[in-house]
Amino acid sequence: MARIELVDLAHSYSPSPAAWSHAGVDASWALRPMSMAWNDGGAYALLGPSGCGKTTLLNIVSGLLTPTRGRVLLDGKDVTALPPQQRNIAQVFQFPVIYDTMTVYDNLAFPLRNRGWQGNATRRRVAEIAELLELQADLNRRASGLTADAKQKISLGRGLVRTDVAAVLFDEPLTVIDPRLKWLLRRKLKQIHQQLKLSLIYVTHDQVEALTFADTVVVMMQGAVVQSGTARQLFESPAHTFVGHFIGSPGMNFLPCTMTPDAAVVEGQRFSLTTDILRSARGADGAFKLGIRPEFIHCSVEETADSQRIVIRSVQSMGTHTMIAANLGPHSLWIKAEHDTQLRVGAGWMRVAPERTLLYANETRVA
Repeated sequence: MARIELVDLAHSYSPSPAAWSHAGVDASWALRPMSMAWNDGGAYALLGPSGCGKTTLLNIVSGLLTPTRGRVLLDGKDVTALPPQQRNIAQVFQFPVIYDTMTVYDNLAFPLRNRGWQGNATRRRVAEIAELLELQADLNRRASGLTADAKQKISLGRGLVRTDVAAVLFDEPLTVIDPRLKWLLRRKLKQIHQQLKLSLIYVTHDQVEALTFADTVVVMMQGAVVQSGTARQLFESPAHTFVGHFIGSPGMNFLPCTMTPDAAVVEGQRFSLTTDILRSARGADGAFKLGIRPEFIHCSVEETADSQRIVIRSVQSMGTHTMIAANLGPHSLWIKAEHDTQLRVGAGWMRVAPERTLLYANETRVA
């Protein structure tokens, strides 16, 4: 296990990329300059849409790619120029990487035998990993006859079986798994991390996978890290409108607004903000937006203090809650209400506490 540090890291697949400028986004750069550290024994997820740079970053850490600029440090040692085999990192790919002609046991034992393990030590370690992944009954079967999810469990086991790895990297390992079994494997990976205390880095575009697996989630967009934090931090305090959109189901509501000294105004209706946000807004420039989670909106049929007039378009029961589609002027918004709400289509009122109302200027959170 190791502490992983990325120092001013950036990458371009172009043989002659344009000179980097923070003033704008250059399409020739797959990864924009970033610096961060991942602690020994931590569980991290790289989350973002396809093409945002997640796999590129993972391959740089593993040594499959050499970055255009910057350094990769393992426990303070510069490994930027070292090949994968000298970094002592295991990587599990999107599709199973196993030997179909071998038994499950031999597949799991193969990485150990390559490193000189023999006899009882190999058997004990293979048995330990097989038990973690619930593969004991298949140890003597050829891998070719197994289902896709069982093969991916073998691939996971090959990454986890070594005891000397600095980190295990997962590149969307549950993509080929039946949706009914995904939650089982997510639970199993969480259990493995808690039991083996390995440093794990997990790439995914699925927010549920990222938020349930990782202690820290790194959200990426267009080759840049836009926010890194816990699930609660990303949900309650998105640093960028992209994070607000991407995290949550549905994502955060964003309402264009103008600012007065003591409130934000949307279509002539006032929203109260905290003193800290109002103070910070005085020094902010650009287009302002309010960010409000559907979960933090209280909706009623009667006007109350500090409420805003809305038009309810639809009310749909989801079992545990009711999903309301509404409009504030021309702006659409979603509201999650209690499952037994009495609201109906037509006129209504919404209210949100000032501490749950965030302000964004040029897509970045104020304060």
